[in-house]
Amino acid sequence: MPIRRALLSVSDKTGLIDLARALAKRGVELLSTGGTFKALSDAGIPVETVESYTGSPEVMDGRVKTLHPRVHGALLARAGTDDADLERIGAKPIDLVVVNLYPFEETLEKPGAQFEQLIENIDIGGPSMLRSAAKNHDRVTVVCDPSDYPLVLEELKRDGDVNRLTKEKLASKAFAHTAAYDAAISGWLSARGEADGYPRFYSLVLEKAYPLRYGENPHQSGAFYKERKAPIGSLGRVESVGSGSKELSFNNLVDVEAALDAVREFENPAAVVVKHTNPCGVATAPMLADAYRAARDADAMSAFGGIIALNREVDDATAAILAETFLEAIIAPGYADGALQRLRAKSALRLLSTGGWLGPSHQARQFKRVGGGFVIQERDATGAGEVLKGRVVTDRQPTAAELSSLEFAWMVCKHVKSNAIVLATPGRSPGIYETIGIGGGQTARVTAVQVACDKAGERAKGAVLASDAFFPFPDGVKAAAAAGVAAIVQPGGSKKDDDVIRAANDAGIAMIFTGVRHFRH
Repeated sequence: MPIRRALLSVSDKTGLIDLARALAKRGVELLSTGGTFKALSDAGIPVETVESYTGSPEVMDGRVKTLHPRVHGALLARAGTDDADLERIGAKPIDLVVVNLYPFEETLEKPGAQFEQLIENIDIGGPSMLRSAAKNHDRVTVVCDPSDYPLVLEELKRDGDVNRLTKEKLASKAFAHTAAYDAAISGWLSARGEADGYPRFYSLVLEKAYPLRYGENPHQSGAFYKERKAPIGSLGRVESVGSGSKELSFNNLVDVEAALDAVREFENPAAVVVKHTNPCGVATAPMLADAYRAARDADAMSAFGGIIALNREVDDATAAILAETFLEAIIAPGYADGALQRLRAKSALRLLSTGGWLGPSHQARQFKRVGGGFVIQERDATGAGEVLKGRVVTDRQPTAAELSSLEFAWMVCKHVKSNAIVLATPGRSPGIYETIGIGGGQTARVTAVQVACDKAGERAKGAVLASDAFFPFPDGVKAAAAAGVAAIVQPGGSKKDDDVIRAANDAGIAMIFTGVRHFRH
């Protein structure tokens, strides 16, 4: 059935004039309200007010204008079933609804937004029209996103109508739009008065971005869902610029997120190599290529088949070194043309670009699924400066070089699965800091120390060590001392702190307590 009548009422007027002009040229009768009516009239497009169509004036400063039987009857009427009722109320069928809602979420994000201002930006008529039209999508086309205007116009031009499958997809999008809108309002209202800042009702509305090759294992299916308003620089807004010969898997994405979160910590050019969500090599350097080489060589065996995150655009020199090793995926802010061409030649390598960049202190809430619900927490956005602000608890003070290495190791340690131990040292070239041994995910802290020291080998002599939580016993410090570690940073707070400090003093190790723990489970 061709579109004969359309109702347009939008806050976001992107693409509005072009859409309305194209509809008018097709002979579609246009109805509109408020600012949308004015925009169309000013553009010289013939349009009738909803007020004129319903015969009822807008009231309460526009709070009530589309909540009328002639509007909702025209949207909900079924062709051939409700014709008599439609005629009885003096309504005409509306075949297309183009509505987006008052900018509640945008208003909520503005600093200092007042309660009354937020209340007035809660749309009532808009969601009602979207839901009415979406329910009756067998007859009515509903559009809530300006990016869908070209699709609607293309189908009208080609077929004279919007096809059923498109109507169904647009209806599902409209219901998702109103659900997300209501969730934002509910979350805001139910957080008021909550001492912890977490709302009583928390709703997540996600959109499927793409299917995954498989889940954690090949016999498990999977898909990646993104947040509607994922920030630029997050995984939800990442662009694939080279897919290799296979799609991403569940494990790939989890590892990419772990690597990206770690590399964000550093201001200087940095590289992180991740395997099974744990960093196995991290380095910073004046040049990105040097940072990657040092990170890879920190544990070359583990780097094979790893995930790489870089905090600078990949240049030709870095791409040449990246191409030397089999890797699963690389994520970076971008790629130089020559680097992209070289890396795309690796048939199994996936290339991801963040475009924008999120800094180390960006705020976000993190979710983990548990049986029957979620645990939710704020992102661990601290770490920088905690070593320098810490308290030296040993007789020996750390040297300036040790302090710089401790700060680096501390930033890496917060991204290693607990129990976490990181050994680090200045690199073989000026300006480089690199990990030389990482022990993560161990059930005993002393074991994590032993793993890290074993990986470091002879390079442990004179290195520094970071521990994500306190040493419960002096055994971990003694193991580090036996390997030749020179300085340690840890949160402190153990009942055995005096014994741990004594062990450090006996070994001539400098030790700092930060008072901050960085578990990662």
